[in-house]
Amino acid sequence: MSNNHLMNTYSQWPVTFISGEGAYLKDDKGDAYLDFVGGIAVNALGYKHEGLAAVIREVLDSGVLHVSNLYYNAHVLEAAKKLAALSGMEKVFFCNSGAEANEAALKLTRKWGSGKNKSTIISMLDSFHGRTYAAVTATGQKKYHRHFAPLPPGFVYAHFNDLDSVKALVDERTCAIIVEPIQGEGGIVPATKEFLHGLRDLCDRHELLLIYDEVQCGMGRSGKPFAHQLYGVKPDILTTAKALAGGVPAGAMLAQGEASDVFVPGDHASTFGGNALAARAIIYMCDTLQEKAFLSHVEAMGRYLRMKLEELKVQFPNLITAVRGVGLINGIALTIPPKEVVAKCFEKKLLLASAGSNVVRFVPPLIITEKEIDAAVKILQESLSEVRS
Repeated sequence: MSNNHLMNTYSQWPVTFISGEGAYLKDDKGDAYLDFVGGIAVNALGYKHEGLAAVIREVLDSGVLHVSNLYYNAHVLEAAKKLAALSGMEKVFFCNSGAEANEAALKLTRKWGSGKNKSTIISMLDSFHGRTYAAVTATGQKKYHRHFAPLPPGFVYAHFNDLDSVKALVDERTCAIIVEPIQGEGGIVPATKEFLHGLRDLCDRHELLLIYDEVQCGMGRSGKPFAHQLYGVKPDILTTAKALAGGVPAGAMLAQGEASDVFVPGDHASTFGGNALAARAIIYMCDTLQEKAFLSHVEAMGRYLRMKLEELKVQFPNLITAVRGVGLINGIALTIPPKEVVAKCFEKKLLLASAGSNVVRFVPPLIITEKEIDAAVKILQESLSEVRS
């Protein structure tokens, strides 16, 4: 395998995947891998999903993938309507990725605050919001800031699930708070109900906008269409991407109330945002997440996976210190570097990824089965036994 022309931006495993079906990927040697990474929470419907493939073919056959946002395409209005209804928000801006969705949210927030002399945005330590300049500055992890100074000003950082630390940062210049209802890259840490309710109350009392980054934890991953629906606390602005179009690149920023009418033509744009292919796939994903049986399956498989991981915690108390998660976004905190376990599992044809400094993350396709969970946990058990010895 030769890599002479790709920039060295990824630490990649020595494998090339050429096909997939369900929760399995197949490489160019014919070996099958059980996938508990899911494109990093992107491939919610797994691989070779007939329904998603059919609607993608429908758009390909039309011959119209893209017409720009100077015109409407056949699917974008329906996609916006269904996504707004699914999320409980009012208006949608389409883009291509989570970072772009968060950039749009941060720009909207700054415009909203410009007439009020408010510009400071409070983010959380250990958060992750993307790699572009404003998004990476909002990310509360110094390792992502290193070598990229000067970063945009006006961001401060509180402790996740610590309301007092947020209150201490609010002043007359504060315009918004951005938070993940379930921290993903920070180590699979769900917010407490008290924390999100407290943030909502704080924003209401001080006239601030509340932004939820649901790029990773949204689109059914939590067992609800969006994770904030577990808490009963709505934001003013919501961002989503990853599984939004089932694997087709797509992102969205949604807003409600006063925030939904801040942007006017010329304020922001995305050349490919809401293109026909992505929009049709978004419609399909929204329809899928309206099915109670589908979300019940996610909840049930999440409970089953956590039960199995808790059993491993009992078996390996010196290696596993915590099991965390909701729905099918789960993690185990380790006393050893997670890459050691991920590498062992890779050798045994199980794909896993790390999160934070000490967590192995489990974000399989949402169509995962008990049998596949059992197979993954068996490999994980064998791998933990080997790294311990």
